[in-house]
Amino acid sequence: MVKESKGERLFNCPVQGIANVVSRKWSLLLVVIVGSRDSIRYKEIMSSLGGISPKSLSDSLGYLTRSGLLARIAYNEIPPRVEYRLTEAGRSLRAAVLPIINWSIENASEKDCMMSKFIES
Repeated sequence: MVKESKGERLFNCPVQGIANVVSRKWSLLLVVIVGSRDSIRYKEIMSSLGGISPKSLSDSLGYLTRSGLLARIAYNEIPPRVEYRLTEAGRSLRAAVLPIINWSIENASEKDCMMSKFIES
C-alpha cells in the first residue's frame, strides 16, 4: 500500500523499510562489525572502519539504533562509557547478509579484505 503525504510516497511494505536501512552507506558494515562481538565501543568501531568520519559514524550508529538494529548501552561511570550491541533484529539481519558479505570477499579482486576478520570461519 502506498500513501501520498506532502509530496512524498510512503511505503507500508516491510521490504521498503529494510531496503532504506541497508542501502545507507555504512549500515551493513556496521551490523557485521558490531555483531562480531558481544558489545563494542565507538573507538573500536571507528578503528575497524577505514574511511568513515566521526560524524558519519555517529549518525549511522544513531540511525541503526533508532531503526531497532542496534542497542546503545550507556554506563553511568566517569569517564562515561558507551557500548553498542546488536538487537535480536540486528542479529537476524546479520545472519541474512553474511552470505552476501562472504560472496563479496570470495569474489573481490583484492585478497586483503578488511571485512574477513569480522566473519566467523
